[in-house]
Amino acid sequence: MTSPEQLPTPRGRRRPAGIAEPLRAAGQRRRRLGDAGAYLVLLVGAVLTLGPFVLSFMTAFKTPQQFASESSLAPPDPVTGENFARLFAEGGFVSPVVVTAQVVLVVVVGQLVFSIMAAFAFARLRFRGRDALFWLFLATLMVPQVVTVIPLYTMFTAVDARNTFWALVLPFVFGSPYAIFLLREYFRGIPADLIDAARIDGAGTWRILWLIVVPLSRPIIATLVIITVVTHWNNFMWPLIITTGPTWQTITVATAALQSQYNANWTLVMAATTVAMAPLLVVFALFQRHIVSSISLTGFR
Repeated sequence: MTSPEQLPTPRGRRRPAGIAEPLRAAGQRRRRLGDAGAYLVLLVGAVLTLGPFVLSFMTAFKTPQQFASESSLAPPDPVTGENFARLFAEGGFVSPVVVTAQVVLVVVVGQLVFSIMAAFAFARLRFRGRDALFWLFLATLMVPQVVTVIPLYTMFTAVDARNTFWALVLPFVFGSPYAIFLLREYFRGIPADLIDAARIDGAGTWRILWLIVVPLSRPIIATLVIITVVTHWNNFMWPLIITTGPTWQTITVATAALQSQYNANWTLVMAATTVAMAPLLVVFALFQRHIVSSISLTGFR
């Protein structure tokens, strides 16, 4: 019978209880130190990630005098909205916001429609050269966007479409390799028996796609909406190249122009960046449940 003063060791030998207690306490201390180190690293990462956004938000509500005379880390005192009023009254920031919203809306709708149809064809339809065509199309992801800028600019200039709304949206509206790849992999996870049962009931390809596959894919479609909105709301290089003047100026180009237009008035520039960030935060708040759901379902499969 084991004595209460003896405890088993991993190798079957007995160790006095007086020695086991300090070892157990040392192990708990090491675990606590490890947890503290992990939380410290996460805290530093959170500060480095969120710090610029918080600083931008605070600066947007400061007066230029307060920003020049106090530390940039000091909170706004008093809180003022004059930068936003000046931004929309004098800076002409309404038009860039409206233009960007229109561009994003058209691109999102176009990419969803064309990417869903292409992904369903690559995932569920059988035709000669399907896989080769898919991988060839996917290989275009390795081509940097800057490589296509000059050919696209030449094409739109040749048809006199430079500095127009369609020049902003046409290069992106017909789907993207990443969106098609993302949707294809999700569509392949939908049970084939469900689609076969729908065909037996007389449903055609279009009906299966829009009434069965798309409703089952709401989480991944919501994720794709977020990615597309963020990408094209923040698009800077192509709008800067293809447009001139304020008519079709997007929010990123207008924000960059403020730095020289107002002689580096950083409170006004930070107000513009805050306006640019606000819609993205709203979109994420609306779709975050679907995004988490898509991540959970993908991991489960």
